[in-house]
Amino acid sequence: MLKSIFIALSIFFTIINSYSQDAFKIIGGQESYAMPFKLINNLIVIPIKVNGSELNFLLDTGVNNSIMFNLSIEDSLKLKNTQKVRLRGLGEGEYLDGIKSTKNRFRIGKIVNGYHMVYLIPGKEFDLSTSLGININGIIGGDLFHDFIVDINYSTNRLKFYDPNKYDYNKCKKCQTFDLDFYKSKPYINIAVQSKDAVKTDVKLLIDSGGSDALWLFEKSSENIKIPEKNFIDYLGKGLSGKIYGKRSKIDKIMIGDYTFTNANVAYPDSSSIKSVYKHKERNGTLGSELLKRFRIIFDYPAKKITFKKKSKHFSSPFLYNMSGIELAYSGTMLVREKRNYADGGGINQNTTSSTAIEIVYDYVYAFKQSYQVIVVRIGSPAYKVGILPGDIILQINGKPAYSFKLQEIIHMFSVKDGKQIRLLVDRDGEVLSYSFRLEKML
Repeated sequence: MLKSIFIALSIFFTIINSYSQDAFKIIGGQESYAMPFKLINNLIVIPIKVNGSELNFLLDTGVNNSIMFNLSIEDSLKLKNTQKVRLRGLGEGEYLDGIKSTKNRFRIGKIVNGYHMVYLIPGKEFDLSTSLGININGIIGGDLFHDFIVDINYSTNRLKFYDPNKYDYNKCKKCQTFDLDFYKSKPYINIAVQSKDAVKTDVKLLIDSGGSDALWLFEKSSENIKIPEKNFIDYLGKGLSGKIYGKRSKIDKIMIGDYTFTNANVAYPDSSSIKSVYKHKERNGTLGSELLKRFRIIFDYPAKKITFKKKSKHFSSPFLYNMSGIELAYSGTMLVREKRNYADGGGINQNTTSSTAIEIVYDYVYAFKQSYQVIVVRIGSPAYKVGILPGDIILQINGKPAYSFKLQEIIHMFSVKDGKQIRLLVDRDGEVLSYSFRLEKML
């Protein structure tokens, strides 16, 4: 599952004059601007025009500066005032060579910034598109949240940006507002968790809308944060510096003010994958979008507040996890032959009570369809036991072409029902193989 990215960089630059300030504004001085977003695997995707090119970005509170990647040569060349830099983030890899670019024009509907700084990761070392099944070209976070009050409505998939100087807090009986702490311009909240042994622990968590899990806890960041005996090792996602592994388990309670979630999912990332986050000694983990999406949330960075407003339609959704052991990624397109048929014949014979014969004529057409590749198989999982391997291309799932499903539909299928039979037809280096297994509850 996708995790948020953290850039270990200190960024200092001087604003030449008021006309060259790197800030987002609503055109025409409007008090607010609303827009729709796509929710994919718990993550918010919005369209942004960068120097005239229409691109897709993740809206991520877990990053401070904007990052771009997976660009065509044409789009890469449109970036302005570039210089080489070194980037480091979560994952098992090392530093990446990147590019810093300034004074770029960003437009999000009626929101504009003509002097925006971004970091570009060239090449294919980092690409989130394969994990989401949609072309993703960048991540934007703190740069937007620092300039507006942002209302995220997960029930209607709409964002609303407010001018902080013109926003009025209305009385709301169903709202709870909490203070935000900031470390390196990223938001942190204090909540409580309770383990199976009934020990209630106060924790400080990064609020990460770009993390698709519910909760990450860092082992030993508090004397009460210990990995439960019942757990399993799993692939947690992809960071800027590579794959992130850790252990998944369940936690008895997560308490956010008056709201309590029981038997929720929790992950404990491997310490080698998150070396950079330990620089913030008070941090105990991450609050991700699997929990955030259960509310309507108002981020007020200028006033250092966050409001959990009402309950969203996702509030009572079960906490699911992948029981197959397979992590899939979009792997481009494949040429597929499809049968097309049409009927040829007359209508009803007016002089008889029977119909004329209808002949079914078949034709075949070729079309490019999306394909899915296995990128990780969890050791000991049902898929691992039957012999599915990383690199396998999924052709069919339970008798249906894999391309007939969206990636998030497949993930949901692998997560909903313990004991459900899954039949897969895969292509392994040109050889077609069939496998069958049942989903197995690990917790």
